[in-house]
Amino acid sequence: MKTFLRLYIDSYQGLSRPAWLLALVMLVNRTGAMVLPFLGLYMTQALGFSIREVGVVLACFGLGAITGSWLGGWLTDRFGNFWVQALSLLAAIPLFLLLPLFTSIHTLAVAIYVLSVVTESFRPANSVSVARYARPENITRAFSLNRMAINLGFSVGPALGGFLASISYHWIFYGNAIGTFVAAMIFMLFFYRRKGMVRTKSADRTTEVTSTSRSPYRDWPFVLFSFLCCGYAICFFQLLNTLPLFYQKVHALDEQQVGLILGFSGLVVVIFEMLLVHMAERRLTYAVSIALGTFLSALSFAMLPIPTGYWILYASIFLLSISEILAMPFMASVAVQRASRQNQGAYMGLNALAFSTAHVFSPFLGTRIADQFGFNTLWVGTTIALIGISIGFHLVVKKM
Repeated sequence: MKTFLRLYIDSYQGLSRPAWLLALVMLVNRTGAMVLPFLGLYMTQALGFSIREVGVVLACFGLGAITGSWLGGWLTDRFGNFWVQALSLLAAIPLFLLLPLFTSIHTLAVAIYVLSVVTESFRPANSVSVARYARPENITRAFSLNRMAINLGFSVGPALGGFLASISYHWIFYGNAIGTFVAAMIFMLFFYRRKGMVRTKSADRTTEVTSTSRSPYRDWPFVLFSFLCCGYAICFFQLLNTLPLFYQKVHALDEQQVGLILGFSGLVVVIFEMLLVHMAERRLTYAVSIALGTFLSALSFAMLPIPTGYWILYASIFLLSISEILAMPFMASVAVQRASRQNQGAYMGLNALAFSTAHVFSPFLGTRIADQFGFNTLWVGTTIALIGISIGFHLVVKKM
């Protein structure tokens, strides 16, 4: 027990103060992030959309995320990560407040696209911030701390969102706007004119030699790695679109029960992420950790067709959360290690682009397969795809 506690404490040591402050910003922002997990339920319950129409609107979120990821990386390399993050947060506030006014499929799709462009431009700039403010030896744990804050917020946000949605779906949009406003104020207060960690000249020179400020789009091993990240994310993001519909339509759960399951996912990540990442950094290579995490995701979806009780949903989401812990922080670390200081925004932008592209295909494919062939076919297909992606990760990252 003492060894376990010592490992747990050690996993948090060595992280810089700005890394903790960035995590605080993400915690506040994600605590208020209630819209996306309930967007599918909002469109089917409040607006009367079909499952296919829900897939179209959620795919527009993905298209906006693609645009925002590229734009955020491009702007970050030219104007700095602070201004991109600050403007993204501030511009999102009125968009969340206006969103309930759009009730047709066409107007809502356009509004969701614009909102996604604005909010997702935050992602590459934030990733660059984490890399800049972290000590070189703690980059993966700095990303893990940031993601732990996201998931702590995600454990509270959906539970709160489920409560607000039971009153009125409009309240989840207002709650999201409030959370974004508070996060923007904290971020600008703490990070205005704050400088990043000072790198040694030798370290900078080594990084420049290895990457020579190349474009990530011409770095073919990294491009292939990004395709695999996209495939993983297409499967994983069923968590945000088809899984809530599956809970409601197959298991007859209400909004609050769906919120509790999603909140449990975030809680698992909060409790175990820093410890497991710390242990993985010591004992596993990037290739093994990412491949193992992807395989656990396959097991998670393989459990869903099992005709048992309510407990299987929690067991499945637990495995999916462990998968996220072992895979995603190391994916970000691969992108950071592959880039130079001059093109970190571009590399993190491509990394974010892989996940943003998944936001298009995940709801579009997921809702259509579920509607035409049933949810069990969707889960079996997802399982098979993830096993193949796991093997691909191990081969590609090992060579990189």
